[in-house]
Amino acid sequence: MATPTAVNEKVTDAVTQEKTQVLGDAPAMATGNLMMAASQALANAAHNATTAQQDDAVAAQAALTQGVDTLYSIDAATDKEGIGRP
Repeated sequence: MATPTAVNEKVTDAVTQEKTQVLGDAPAMATGNLMMAASQALANAAHNATTAQQDDAVAAQAALTQGVDTLYSIDAATDKEGIGRP
């Protein structure tokens, strides 16, 4: 119980108990905040990895398209010199 004061004992006792509850909840709140921050960081890392994979896929598709276009632009197979016969 609280030390006797000019204030009603029931009031000081209730305030003391409330402060104790706040102090008791602090470790759980800190752990919850830490877990929220860690999960947000991991979600951002996964999103960045997905975006990088998508960007790489677009670049690979562009390179493939350019390579196929280059192959189709070669006309050597229809030329006499292209087949290697005199």
